[in-house]
Amino acid sequence: MKGKLRGYCLVVAIIALIGVSLIGCTSNTQDNPVAQEAPKQFINIASGGTTGTYFPIGGGFAEIWNKNIPGVSATVQSTAASIANINLLREGKVEAAICQNDAAYYANNGLLEIDKYDSIRGIATLYSEPYQFITLDKNIKSVADLKGKKISMGNIGSLARENNRSIFELEGIDIEKDVQSYYLSFAEAGGNLKDGVIDAFSDFVGLPVAAIQDVATQHQIYFIPVDGELRDKLIEKYPFYTKYTIPANTYKGQTEPVETIAVRSILVVDERMSEDLVYNMTKSIFENLDRVAASHAAGVNIKAETALNGMSVPLHSGAQKYFDEIK
Repeated sequence: MKGKLRGYCLVVAIIALIGVSLIGCTSNTQDNPVAQEAPKQFINIASGGTTGTYFPIGGGFAEIWNKNIPGVSATVQSTAASIANINLLREGKVEAAICQNDAAYYANNGLLEIDKYDSIRGIATLYSEPYQFITLDKNIKSVADLKGKKISMGNIGSLARENNRSIFELEGIDIEKDVQSYYLSFAEAGGNLKDGVIDAFSDFVGLPVAAIQDVATQHQIYFIPVDGELRDKLIEKYPFYTKYTIPANTYKGQTEPVETIAVRSILVVDERMSEDLVYNMTKSIFENLDRVAASHAAGVNIKAETALNGMSVPLHSGAQKYFDEIK
């Protein structure tokens, strides 16, 4: 009987010890914030084609946020660029987007048949995106020479079509009637140009573009400039355009500088994103510019001192807080 009693007491003691141990573990986990896993904040960044500039830049941002903002899980998504990105952001399918400042302006104001999106907010403008227009035909020396030609106007869903329309119309060319328009990604356009399917392709994008580099390694490329009176008229009519010079030797065989126009890329979010999160996103980018520069050559042009140049939509309060701090 005594043996049974001792055994019973031993079992009770063991159960009691286990209970105390579990209570202690629970208490430690609740009291120790380090022991608790921070709730995940997913940030999917809408970028552009994998051979363009937005995709690697977006990848750089994702890596920075993952490393420097606790609880953040950021990824980059390949897309059809500006307009598509704004629509993804509007629909809540992504949490951040890179686009052109003109596209953001049109969306914020409901212009160009783009549904009004007045809750779009800027974090920072990034770098200038020059208009790059290349051909393999040395006889095409101006936009006016493109009448009747086969041209890729940019990816479906991007703003390239409207940008090209604004340029061509000042030379009296209707892109629906006077040229054969194609809507291809950079990689597709490069391949089609090499194969002779199209005569030229164009878009606004940061330097250098992998698709143009690829063509230039195999063929002599020729840039079609936007300069002189045409450029002056464009800037007067569309003030978000700026003058830009593509430096000589940006691409193989391009030995002379090219006069053209540019817009600026911009990182945007929805105004509903928390102020603290956007503040940390903004701060971590500008405190890790070496990583941004490593993501793509255009990244060296992303700087805090130029981050509000060309800001075409209201600034998010979190970004405003950061820029107020560094004034």
